[in-house]
Amino acid sequence: MKIALVELYVIQMPLKSPFLTYLGAVKDREGIIVKVTNSDGLSGYGEGVAFSTPWYTEETVATSLHMLTDFLIPLLKKHPIKHPKEASHLFSSIRRNNMAKAALETALWDLYAKGDSKSLAKTIGGTRATIASGVVVATDSTAKALQQIEQYLEAGYQRIKVKIHPNQDYSFLAEIRRHYPDLPIMADANSAYSLNDIDRLKALDDFNLLMIEQPLAHDDIIEHALLQKKIRTPICLDESIVTFADARKAIEQGSCKVINIKVGRVGGIFEAKRIHDYCHERGIPVWCGGMIEFGISRAHNIALASLPGFSIPGDISASERFWEKDIISPEVIVENGFITVPSSPGIGFSINENRLREILLSKSIFAF
Repeated sequence: MKIALVELYVIQMPLKSPFLTYLGAVKDREGIIVKVTNSDGLSGYGEGVAFSTPWYTEETVATSLHMLTDFLIPLLKKHPIKHPKEASHLFSSIRRNNMAKAALETALWDLYAKGDSKSLAKTIGGTRATIASGVVVATDSTAKALQQIEQYLEAGYQRIKVKIHPNQDYSFLAEIRRHYPDLPIMADANSAYSLNDIDRLKALDDFNLLMIEQPLAHDDIIEHALLQKKIRTPICLDESIVTFADARKAIEQGSCKVINIKVGRVGGIFEAKRIHDYCHERGIPVWCGGMIEFGISRAHNIALASLPGFSIPGDISASERFWEKDIISPEVIVENGFITVPSSPGIGFSINENRLREILLSKSIFAF
């Protein structure tokens, strides 16, 4: 992989409607687009999915930009690689900062797949021609939640995820279940509970949820194992799983029955696939989580979710879910509950350069 140029684009775009969680509201999405160009003029794209503030993980857009500029890009320049899977080992000398690592690593995967004239999905071992699509309902109003669910079901989404917390759980879910008794529902708590809430969480068994996602602390594995023994609803771990070792320990401890894999959270495609492979071998269902992404990260998620172990519809929705106009062409669409996995080289989408310029905040160029 003879890299000639790396470009960083910091962009910002307003969401069509606020995305509300227990930890705060997202109204405008800032992010980083990474473009890696080789000596033949071929380019691959990645996306940094950290938020502007450290509410989800400790990373932010500013810290990711710092890591990319001052450490990761110079490291790649000093130590050229032949295959994108080598990037994970190369970047391991830098602790955490997984979203910054993933931003650059995913661009390398896209570039490699394009150079090999293969789709990214095929390059990493994907087997699906289409993937099932789920969607997140994130609002503080039961009425709005029911309205959104109706709209999403009409659009064909196959699974609904709702955000819950101690002030919005049992009665909220009861009302949704009253309207939709058979709907596949999962609840995402974003670490809103503690072991003091065991009885409250056990009561949610009444609703036959697909899973409850990350009910306890964002960095916990042990207490989730204690909770899983007390409740019938499967626990899914999200924020707790930032490395392959975390996934292995969580499964060994019985901390969860499902794992949410996010490319950005675990440091890139290579680590995400390692976690998938380990879970698939042991019969642990996985699904692909979302980060309110722009189209580039969404495209990488589609490729990842084509792997055989992704048996649960992920948070991979249509571009129009969040954006008036995305930065890729064509935009991601959901048809009858499914998204088609691109078969063209790389991520299978081109970049809408005009849209990228419209939302650009800054640009940096690094020659190799």
